[in-house]
Amino acid sequence: MRIVEQIQVRHTSGPVAVRNLSFRLVGEEQRVILLSFISGSFTSDNRLQIQALFDFLENLSDEQATGALSRVEQRYASRHADFRERVLENYDKAKNVSGMELRNYTRRLLAGSYFTMEYAFQASALFNPSIVPHPDQSGLNGGALRFVMSLRAVGEGHLSSVVFHTGIIDSLGGVTFDPPAAFTAPTQVSPDRFYVKALFQRRLMELGLDNAIVEECLSTLPESFSPAELNVAAARVRGSTSVGSKVHTCLESMLWLGRSNYRLSLPPGSAINQLFLFPKSDNESRGIEDLRLVRFVEDDGAVTFFGTYTAFNGMSIMPVLIETNDFRTVSHHTLNGACAQNKGMALFPRRIDGHFAMCSRIDGRNLFLMFSDHVHFWETAKLLAAPKYAWEFRLIGNCGSPIETPEGWLLVTHGVGAMRQYAIGAMLLDLRDPSKIRGRLREPMIVSTEDEREGYVPNVVYSCGSLLWNGKLVLPYAISDRKTAVAEIDIDGLLQTLLSEGP
Repeated sequence: MRIVEQIQVRHTSGPVAVRNLSFRLVGEEQRVILLSFISGSFTSDNRLQIQALFDFLENLSDEQATGALSRVEQRYASRHADFRERVLENYDKAKNVSGMELRNYTRRLLAGSYFTMEYAFQASALFNPSIVPHPDQSGLNGGALRFVMSLRAVGEGHLSSVVFHTGIIDSLGGVTFDPPAAFTAPTQVSPDRFYVKALFQRRLMELGLDNAIVEECLSTLPESFSPAELNVAAARVRGSTSVGSKVHTCLESMLWLGRSNYRLSLPPGSAINQLFLFPKSDNESRGIEDLRLVRFVEDDGAVTFFGTYTAFNGMSIMPVLIETNDFRTVSHHTLNGACAQNKGMALFPRRIDGHFAMCSRIDGRNLFLMFSDHVHFWETAKLLAAPKYAWEFRLIGNCGSPIETPEGWLLVTHGVGAMRQYAIGAMLLDLRDPSKIRGRLREPMIVSTEDEREGYVPNVVYSCGSLLWNGKLVLPYAISDRKTAVAEIDIDGLLQTLLSEGP
């Protein structure tokens, strides 16, 4: 992330006074990670290419190999905290494909470098922000708030990931960011420790898998089972029957669902702004999009940070829920149920009448309200609002989780109008019954200005989450799918306008 200073601007087109802070957040081409540069497939061509390279490296003299590795490390190692470890991982992948092994450490590192690439994960864009209070508010001056902000980062091939930054909002509304970490932290990825059998089977049925095959595989498993036990059960079915394509597809889908639920852990001592959500499972292989964070408070006062994002595998999307207490260990679970569909699911920050509540756009055009007794399953939905005004008549959606105010739930919205112009508006929902709309802006409060409309996707302003602090709505928003701004809006004035304009 890089902060670019701008002249202060004020949006004047809408009914609410909006003050923009004097900076923009943009991606940095210099921020890079290491990725594998090898196909894992065991094709003959792939194997022959790797074997040819291994033969070439084996025939180098020790002096030549040492010199070549030295030149690689001189150019690249200082840009990565874990350079040798990652390079050796990619050597191991190549070794497994080729069936060959190089004779010493120097040659293995050098070989690994041929199957490693740098990836500039935010070189194309840094946008669609969400913001929540930081879990640690100690050591602050009076009236200040420490925050965590997530941003969608896009690099080569339009591959989306999520980065995190921290900072402070002072008592006057000024926003400062902590210096970005020099490196993203190497996260440890592990599957869920246990799956609940009833919930796991329920999701498999939603995927349309053959019930008889599912029953056969799960029949020997306990009510709570581990990934290892699931693998053993799948192997048992494979060994006990003639495995046709239907059985194979069903078993692979079961294992895929297991891999789609996992945990990320930062190394001890890492900072939150080193956390980096990069695609780890099959269902998100082409991107993690539009994380909507919320600080959720249970009825007993326990605090959990949830976030919903859209996983994209290149052909289909799947909603995913993350869960963390500290942004250092993050659990990822698929969202399930007939209404866990489409993009833009945003969880309310507390239960309503004992139920979890979610705002969503399950049909791609209208806003819906959903309730559930289980945060991972969403079976029913009720229409909350349809497009009504010209600026939103193509579709409407939320811009993050609803925010509780004395007058009701403040729901920041986005709408799409003529020429695919995205604008940001707001609704006010009843506190006890959020299906009742108390107020709705007839005109948007943020529309892209002339200096904001140009970008990768022109004429778009968009947000995935805001927060209230010291009487201000702090609203970070994306500019044309390229960079990010931060606006502040007087909450009393916004609520008065919503109530005066009515539903």
